[in-house]
Amino acid sequence: MALYERKDFSHLLGTPGFSDPLLHAHFDLYAGHLNSVNELSDELASSPVNGTPASEWSELKRRFAWEWNGMRLHELYFENLTKTPLQPEKSSPLATRLATEFGSFASWMKNFRVTGLIRGVGWAALVWDATADRFHNVWIDENDGGHLAGCPVILLLDAFEHAYVTEYGAKRGRYVDACLAAIDWSVAESRFSAAAATVLVSAGS
Repeated sequence: MALYERKDFSHLLGTPGFSDPLLHAHFDLYAGHLNSVNELSDELASSPVNGTPASEWSELKRRFAWEWNGMRLHELYFENLTKTPLQPEKSSPLATRLATEFGSFASWMKNFRVTGLIRGVGWAALVWDATADRFHNVWIDENDGGHLAGCPVILLLDAFEHAYVTEYGAKRGRYVDACLAAIDWSVAESRFSAAAATVLVSAGS
């Protein structure tokens, strides 16, 4: 039995700005990460470190982390998209906090959009630092570089070329705008609420 099961994101088909062929190809790429995670999990389980050359075992470990991040980041990305988007409530906890920290909600959006345009391949992520009680827009290089330890992802944008090049060519900005127009703010709000609740429980224990 596979350790991780593929999640179904077919409800996103028909999302404005994302053709169905593009989404199907993207779903398949996500499945590739997931399959690699399951295969590597089996290899690591059957290859104890004391029975495998150190170089081979360490490479399995490195590949597992990269593929696992690729799997999980794609799941977070697809989960925060919707083909029936609504503007976030200006009085919601997330929108209010973003407006306060960045000067306005529009200023946060501009900052996040520019983060998504950083040269290279990776991810633009809105993360929350519970320790300092503040947000950061960060760039995750590839799948593994740039994660802020202990900071849950609230919102995520895939900036790898596979996410847009067949649809938009080199015009990544148009793709980023399509993503921002398709954000499921209820998911982002739920992630923030869940993260904040965890901190409150920890503080009260």
